[in-house]
Amino acid sequence: MGYCLDQAGFNQILNEWSKEYFVYAPKLFKDGGSFSDTDRIRYGEIHTVEEIVFDRKSDYSYKEILLPLSQTLFFFTDDMVKEADLPKKGAVILLRSCDLHAVKRLDEIYLQNGCEDYYYKRLRDRVKFILIGCQHSFENCFCVDMGTNRIDNYDAYIEMKNGEIYVDNHNDVWKPLFTTYSRRTPEVIPAYATENKTHIHIPDGITPDIAHSKIWDEYDSRCINCGRCNFVCPTCTCFTMQDIFYVDNGKVGERRRVWASCMVDGFTDVAGGGCYRKKNGQRMRFKVLHKVYDYKKRNGYHMCVGCGRCDDICPEYISFSNSINKLDAAIKEVSINAVK
Repeated sequence: MGYCLDQAGFNQILNEWSKEYFVYAPKLFKDGGSFSDTDRIRYGEIHTVEEIVFDRKSDYSYKEILLPLSQTLFFFTDDMVKEADLPKKGAVILLRSCDLHAVKRLDEIYLQNGCEDYYYKRLRDRVKFILIGCQHSFENCFCVDMGTNRIDNYDAYIEMKNGEIYVDNHNDVWKPLFTTYSRRTPEVIPAYATENKTHIHIPDGITPDIAHSKIWDEYDSRCINCGRCNFVCPTCTCFTMQDIFYVDNGKVGERRRVWASCMVDGFTDVAGGGCYRKKNGQRMRFKVLHKVYDYKKRNGYHMCVGCGRCDDICPEYISFSNSINKLDAAIKEVSINAVK
């Protein structure tokens, strides 16, 4: 059995949740777009269901809630270290299937990659996930080919139909809450995208010489190494450390974990002034192979979840899905030539 609520009833539930959690969902930020008089949809704290954007894909992912853009880890003086406080409440995050699959990727990297990341885990342990249904595919999505268009591992599922909210609840703690503010209804089945306009073909294996293929050369001039593709990606996890020293006392400050990007200058700089990937094409090669080859070789499934945000955000109209298909075509050409 599922639940059906009117908007006032769901707002009552949001009000109850807000006592224990910050509730985050895709919402509209007026005039927050890349150009003048354009808007942006990204994650923010909500208090009413009217704030949630159900019918458009968010430009940014949920990632900055679990991995803040700039996260203070601890404060220090010359003789003392104090751990930064946790947020006062946990979090409820409303997200789509591809993003919920992306959580699995973050967990793999931060919790199961040899050791647990303490700062990630203490946030992760206090998060609940609510799945938002996809009535149809969005532009540049290729989640179906990536196998991330469906998922059943959620605390609850919600969808808006004809001004009412339908819920499939998997969290026993929330059952009395939904029973109080809603009426029972036949089983609520999540809506999933079943077809994308964008399709990708991931090669089964990578030939050693593909690293030196000329298919990467076009990105030397096209890519401007802004890093936007990394920042909107729900599975990019790289960061750098910054020690911030306070002006009033140079012996006092804080250490922060700050997002980093494999596409920007300085990411592969090493002592002595060396740089492993100076050209943008080399950086694109690294990113593509990491998303659809290296990560799967280590963990058994692809890192990319097919959300298409990197294609949406690129100011140079570089398509990540096209780059995967070009990689596949190049490897097939090498195989054909080898047979000849």
